[in-house]
Amino acid sequence: MQTSTRRTLDILYQDEWLVAVDKPSGIHVHPTHLSRGEDSCRRILRDQLGRRVYTVHRLDRATSGVLLVALDVDTARALNRLFEERQVKKQYLAVVRGYTEAQGVIDHPLRKVRFGEPKPARTEYRRLATVELPYAVGKFPTARYSLVEIYPHTGRKNQIRRHFNHIAHPIIGDTAYGDNKHNRFFREHFGIHRLLLMATELSFVHPHTGQPLTIRAPIPAEVAKVLESLGWLEVCRERGYALPAPEEDF
Repeated sequence: MQTSTRRTLDILYQDEWLVAVDKPSGIHVHPTHLSRGEDSCRRILRDQLGRRVYTVHRLDRATSGVLLVALDVDTARALNRLFEERQVKKQYLAVVRGYTEAQGVIDHPLRKVRFGEPKPARTEYRRLATVELPYAVGKFPTARYSLVEIYPHTGRKNQIRRHFNHIAHPIIGDTAYGDNKHNRFFREHFGIHRLLLMATELSFVHPHTGQPLTIRAPIPAEVAKVLESLGWLEVCRERGYALPAPEEDF
């Protein structure tokens, strides 16, 4: 007898109207012309739940974390409206090159396409920790990195990645907007082959119950291993992030 190897997604929250899953890095939210034949979160979740599902926001393929999905058309419309009216608070965690300011706001318009009209885009951030490593990765004798908590106020395409590149602190693992030398250093030194950007939290008022709802995703084991190597696990615990259990051998 053969056992099924069908892929599933970790469910962070579910009720009769909506479900939130922990999206892995490397999977599209929904099928695109660039991902024909590949799995998508929408397809996996549809098969997992045995019903139609409706995606209501985007996460980049390389980003992991909280993905909210509606289970019916009315809920999809209600959630879409919350996102459009910026009533959903989003929080991310990232590792970036260099020492950022202790906190800041990146207010820099972005184009959806190369020749399109720039649209307002605003990203707030707070630095949680820094580290200086004794490696000459670039033109300096040492390599500096920051752990930042990020709160986007708008939702433009690749906004967080483009904004941190704009302030010269690209996210580690970003092959489109990042620093290839530092990306390669993390691959070779820490064995990490993904974008170090995680959608860690979504907060909003439930469209049906009217109750505040906060959904959090744990830090993936492969990322926790890097954070441990950089000495940042304790600050993550202090901020309330869920980490893999010791027995998971991260």
